[in-house]
Amino acid sequence: MLITKKIAVIGYGVMGEAIISGLIQKGGIPAGQIVTSGPREERRNELAARYGITAVKENISAVAECDMVILAVKPQKIQAVIKGLKGKIPTQAVVISIIAGVSMELLMKTLSHDAIARAMPNTPSRIGEGITVWTCSNQTSADQKDLTCQAIRCLGKEVFVEEENYLDMATALSGTGPAYVFLFMEALIDAGVHMGFPRRIAEELVVQTLLGSVEYYKSVSVHPATMRNQVTSPGGTSAEALYYLEKAGFRTAISRAVWAAYQRSLDLGAGHSRLINETSSED
Repeated sequence: MLITKKIAVIGYGVMGEAIISGLIQKGGIPAGQIVTSGPREERRNELAARYGITAVKENISAVAECDMVILAVKPQKIQAVIKGLKGKIPTQAVVISIIAGVSMELLMKTLSHDAIARAMPNTPSRIGEGITVWTCSNQTSADQKDLTCQAIRCLGKEVFVEEENYLDMATALSGTGPAYVFLFMEALIDAGVHMGFPRRIAEELVVQTLLGSVEYYKSVSVHPATMRNQVTSPGGTSAEALYYLEKAGFRTAISRAVWAAYQRSLDLGAGHSRLINETSSED
């Protein structure tokens, strides 16, 4: 079981801390079994004090004798991290990468390690309400796969996929998705303020409208188009508003935005692969 395993979280930024918090608070993992690593002493001390975990400077020290290694570093740091960990991951450990665009094949090659999983969580994972799309290499054992699933569930819901190319799609849809929602919220709040609402009231109205709409959708389980039609009276205010949204290309803008994010994810992945391969060749 996951609660008996030693876990290393390499990288302690926003998502790294979210993972640490989720493992402890939702997963019930003893803080003493979690170690994180990174160069900033101030940040290490902060996390050690906040969660009671071990925080070290060197990645190699963090992964020693671990059963699970979670790579949560920023993409621009991945080359140095992989170079430093090559051949250093314990044989029994499963490596989980949340780094967008870096393939399992590349990680297997550059880390000299076969048990690899890739995951794409999103921002709500910070409060245990995220959704994570993930997959793993064929060399990952059934026990390692089960441990990976347990860890990911500490962040919220999880969706396992057989094909790795779904990870780039998930990056564009659910990984980047909260940014679309926050922009929509911001636009609605500003519209309310423009009409004359105090900002605090506009925010309350918008937030509860979104929360209530999602909960209503989950309770009735019908297609969103059906629900939209139910609240759109002929010649009414909703019909008028929706007409302008369609006229402005609302659907097309969202579709193109998601596609652009998907293409960017592919481009970043190609760039990471080239740089990592160049670094490996230099060795």
